[in-house]
Amino acid sequence: MTTASTMMSRDAAAIAPDLAHVVKSGVIAVVRRNEAGSLRRAAEAVVAGGIGAFEVTLTTPGAVDAVRELVAADISGCLIGAGTVLDEAAAREVIDAGARFVVSPTLEPDVIRYCVEHEVVCIPGALSPSEILRAWRLGASLVKVYPACSVGPEFFRNILAPLPFLRLVPSGGMTLENAAEWIDAGAAAVSMAAALLDPVLVRNGRWD
Repeated sequence: MTTASTMMSRDAAAIAPDLAHVVKSGVIAVVRRNEAGSLRRAAEAVVAGGIGAFEVTLTTPGAVDAVRELVAADISGCLIGAGTVLDEAAAREVIDAGARFVVSPTLEPDVIRYCVEHEVVCIPGALSPSEILRAWRLGASLVKVYPACSVGPEFFRNILAPLPFLRLVPSGGMTLENAAEWIDAGAAAVSMAAALLDPVLVRNGRWD
């Protein structure tokens, strides 16, 4: 039987350096592109802006090579991860490329298991309270609530009242204007894509 005390001890044990880095960053910058190309300058710009977690989604052409390139660049203060990881094979590929955290839009037990076995921060997607708790019990480091725009910040307050040990990351609909509302509602961090890494600015090299 799982008790509050065992949940708390599990929570303390799970704070590995990479997880602590993501939580300290407070924001996961998510890049999605329609064309292949170097993302190093984008990652450097994100770090210069005070954000230390950079996620490359597998919907981006050449995403695995991009992860490998960014890891090799060894950008100070930047933790590189991969998103839209839907199965164990994809998890294996991005972890082999050096990804330090793995994100999924859905709850994929095989992905969680593989990440746990390889000591990589795992952030699966879930939406209902049952899904969120199941993801946590399977070993999720953080749980991505997606699409968060469908539920709103008050949902986090309602979930965390009986389940305060959860670490939740809202994704979908995050903006520069509403991010603080989610943090105030108890989010461990927020996942932000186009609002932060505008595809036009990235394409045009507007790193400032």
